[in-house]
Amino acid sequence: MRGPGLRATAPALIPAQGGTGAVVSLRGAALSYGDRVVWRDLELDVRPGEFVAVLGPNGAGKTSFVRALLGRQPLSAGTLTVLGGSPREAARRIGYVPQQAELSAQAILRARDLVRFGIDGHRFGPRLRTAAVRRRVDEILESVGASAYADVPLGMLSGGERQRVRIGQALATDPRILLCDEPLLSLDLHHQRAVTELVDARRRSHGTAVVFVTHEINPVLGLVDRVLYLARAGHRVGTPEEVLTSQSLSRLYGTRVDVVRVQGRVVVVGAPDETAAPPLPHSRLRSSGGTPIAPAVEEMSS
Repeated sequence: MRGPGLRATAPALIPAQGGTGAVVSLRGAALSYGDRVVWRDLELDVRPGEFVAVLGPNGAGKTSFVRALLGRQPLSAGTLTVLGGSPREAARRIGYVPQQAELSAQAILRARDLVRFGIDGHRFGPRLRTAAVRRRVDEILESVGASAYADVPLGMLSGGERQRVRIGQALATDPRILLCDEPLLSLDLHHQRAVTELVDARRRSHGTAVVFVTHEINPVLGLVDRVLYLARAGHRVGTPEEVLTSQSLSRLYGTRVDVVRVQGRVVVVGAPDETAAPPLPHSRLRSSGGTPIAPAVEEMSS
């Protein structure tokens, strides 16, 4: 799939497991808040061109994971390297697409202003108004299909239009990692497809690694190489076929969960949405158990 203006010039870069060259590497990583352990013993390598989806219920630590990669949340134990160094040192090579925020219709910041911040927003003092920077902004807006509303205030744009602009901002520094935090929230299917196509086109054409935090796996299911699933009883890393199974999720939730595939979509039956339960002592369980709960049917939103 291809997004407007972003042409895939090579097949998707699906990295082999093992070896070196990871752009993100976690070893024995743990994160706690006081006595509450959010996740622990996390081992993960993300390689160039790889698409990793981060899933899990509310309170499982997805936001904390994003903050750790951005260098805004220190680990409680273990190590995390990004592009071979600390997350803070690598910040300028990470393209970050944050969750959508409500904007006033009176907001005067324009689409091109937001992309411009992606280019020189880190600088101190007045920004240089050079022709080269203006051309670069125009090129980025065109690449994400946002040229038509380049001078429209962000508050006047639809959710899908704003997400295109945010992706443009994230691409402004030619990132080696694209970190997307719930970019599909509040978008209809048409705009979900457009956003995922833009992200996938970037990783195919530039070998950019994608870490995609989402409650909605189905829009990206065909693009994902591996899944990091965070839940109450630990975590699991593997391909979608390995992780998104009844047995795997039942172990992670500590209760009966059924995963059904219907017409190419993943449906989860009985998955509780935890908000505050601490993890069990071990991050990987070897046996399933628990008491079935009243079934709740939902598309894969954990």
